Amino acid sequence: MRTLQDRVKEDGVVIDEKILKVDSFLNHQIDAKLMYEVGQVIIDHFSDKKITKILTIEASGIAPAIMASLHLDVPCLFAKKAKPSTMTSEYYHTDIHSFTKNTTSTVVIAKQFLNEDDHVLIIDDFLANGEASLGLHRLVKAANATTSGIGIVIEKSFQPGREKLESEGLEVLSLCQVSSLLGNKVKLVGE
Repeated sequence: MRTLQDRVKEDGVVIDEKILKVDSFLNHQIDAKLMYEVGQVIIDHFSDKKITKILTIEASGIAPAIMASLHLDVPCLFAKKAKPSTMTSEYYHTDIHSFTKNTTSTVVIAKQFLNEDDHVLIIDDFLANGEASLGLHRLVKAANATTSGIGIVIEKSFQPGREKLESEGLEVLSLCQVSSLLGNKVKLVGE
């Protein structure tokens, strides 16, 4: 997706050789038009999967996930990083470690929103070590639902996330693959 790749190269800020900041269009300020396009490309790729739900984790995955949900006309569900006091019904939970924040959160989804009939497309902003997507996949499995695929906005292909997901038999689509952040420069796969 050339538009996204151009934005990553032009507006992405390299923090160090493993962290890329994209606050100007994805993680803090959101370019809705770009996220609308991202959602469409992801849905087009997984169009044959009979998806019934989009699943992400709060907060940065919500924008691309909700746009994909809009295009497909299915509910968008997001795992919460803390159990709110309003969640009085039963819930699924798992621990997920965040590479960027170096913290582990217990994420939760109310059981009423995910069941064995669901075919779930997981969407997230970044793929680095794969922990968020694997955690969401564990929640899908706990509900006896099916993970139909994983859509990623930006993949840091120099980290092991894709390998971990594919070793679980999961199909992964990344719209922008970063091969290196060395020398404070974003280098994309194929450059």
